[in-house]
Amino acid sequence: MAGPSGTGKSHFVEALAHAAIEQDLRVAWFTLETLTQTISKSKVDASIARTVARICRCDLIVVDDIGMLPAGQDAAEAFYRIVDAAYERRSIAVTSNIHPSGFDTIMPKTLATATVDRLLHHAHLVQTTGESHRLAEALAGKGVTPLKQP
Repeated sequence: MAGPSGTGKSHFVEALAHAAIEQDLRVAWFTLETLTQTISKSKVDASIARTVARICRCDLIVVDDIGMLPAGQDAAEAFYRIVDAAYERRSIAVTSNIHPSGFDTIMPKTLATATVDRLLHHAHLVQTTGESHRLAEALAGKGVTPLKQP
C-alpha cells in the first residue's frame, strides 16, 4: 500500500493481519527499523539465514512505514533478504508513503531495484489518496483536550 501519511494504510494492513490470524495463519509485523535490528543482531553470530527462515515461516510478513526515514545499506539489505526469501512462497504486505517505484530515493539503487522487482511481481498495489485522517480529527478538536491556563 502506498499513499500519503494518515490515509489508512497501516490501519488497513492491520485489519488484514487480524483476518489472517483469525484464520489461524501466522503473522510477523515489523517496521523497517525493527526488521533491520532483527537481521543485524543475527549478523553477530552468523545466523542471518536462520533468522530469515524463521521470519519466512510466517504466512504473512508485514513491513510497515517504509519511506518515513532514509534506509541505509543495512536496512535495504534486511528488506531485500526478507522479500527475496519470501518471494513466491509467502505473502508480504508493505506500507509506504512512497510508491515502490521511488524506493531508489530512500535506499541504494541496486537493492531497491531487485527488491521492488520481486515485491511487485504478482502484487496487488493499493494506492491511497486524500488528506490525513489524524490531522482532520485533530483540527476538528476530536480527541484533543485543551490545556487549561493557570
